[in-house]
Amino acid sequence: KPIKWSEGEVLRLGLTFDLAADLLAQAGLDRLPVDFDPRGAGYECSVERFPIGPILCIVPYNWPYNLAAHKIAPALAGGNTVIVKPSSQAALSTLALARLIHDAGCPAGVVNAVNCSPEIAEKLAKDPRVKMLSFTGSPPVGWKLKALVPEKRVSLELGSDSSAIVCDDGDLDWATKRIVAGKYGYAGQICIAVQHALIQEGVYDEMRRRLITATEQCPFGDPLDPKTVCGPLISSGAADKVMEWLVEAESEGGKILAGGNRVGNVVEPTLVEFASSERRPRLLCEEVFGPVLTLRRFKELDEAFKLANDSQYGIHAGIFTSNLVTAERAFRELEVGGVIVNDYPTLRFDNMPYGGVKRSGFGREGVRYAFEEMTESKVKLVRVR
Repeated sequence: KPIKWSEGEVLRLGLTFDLAADLLAQAGLDRLPVDFDPRGAGYECSVERFPIGPILCIVPYNWPYNLAAHKIAPALAGGNTVIVKPSSQAALSTLALARLIHDAGCPAGVVNAVNCSPEIAEKLAKDPRVKMLSFTGSPPVGWKLKALVPEKRVSLELGSDSSAIVCDDGDLDWATKRIVAGKYGYAGQICIAVQHALIQEGVYDEMRRRLITATEQCPFGDPLDPKTVCGPLISSGAADKVMEWLVEAESEGGKILAGGNRVGNVVEPTLVEFASSERRPRLLCEEVFGPVLTLRRFKELDEAFKLANDSQYGIHAGIFTSNLVTAERAFRELEVGGVIVNDYPTLRFDNMPYGGVKRSGFGREGVRYAFEEMTESKVKLVRVR
């Protein structure tokens, strides 16, 4: 991970725990009026949220600190204990966080971290003492785990292939900067990274030119260089996959406009244009999880929404427009968990509800929303007179 992204993740880690601490003063206890019903005269009703018990938290490699925090912090705020399983590809970061939590005074047995094999993780998920599985990672693994525990509470935050729609009336300078950052930052290894740039016909040629230039100028390579935007992929296998998909895309009508080369595990920021959507290489319909952006044009908004919705995933989408009616249409019609207006779909604040639809999973993170997933409400109705 480029050093700038790493520093930013640590800052967000602290904010995420702060948000969870704030819940202790305001969340989990409500009073409800019942005197709207004549039978409710003389009664008081309160609702309190209770812990559900041990929660298994499986954390991915791409945000080993903050995505761990998004599970640990709300779980603790709700009074639960946790078992944290880091990604085997980035275990040291998540284990270091668990050690810091212990060093800060967390009682033994409350936060438990174990770097184990997938087979052991499956046994943990099925153990009746574990009351919930909170999983962030790849769709195949997430859905497999869900099938193993059909009667257990599960939250899945899986992959996506987010679209950024640029309308004729959008700010092209801003859209170019944000699409490039949202695609090539951290080599695209983010589940809400921009994968598809959908550009309206009136500005297509200009945006095409801008995106080619910005892609060619995007700093890539050494993750310790503060200027680097696009660092290496997590493994040689991940880089192999991206290059394989590029070869397939070219054979299916895609044209590489910029990039397309590889040195070690670093794949250059790459822009691929598709003149039509009749053929369906994996780059157009599956999550590449690498620094490759597709480029397509559209005439009317209906076409853009159809292209964006013609996906098996749906976490975030972005739209660049100066028309509030267009923005509202996007919010109502795009089949995603969140619509980001005049910014890239990669934008997330840690108090927002965060999650997807379709193959992207179900349930929501974002501290308060995860807190609700990780607790059970109980009603107390008292006759006072």
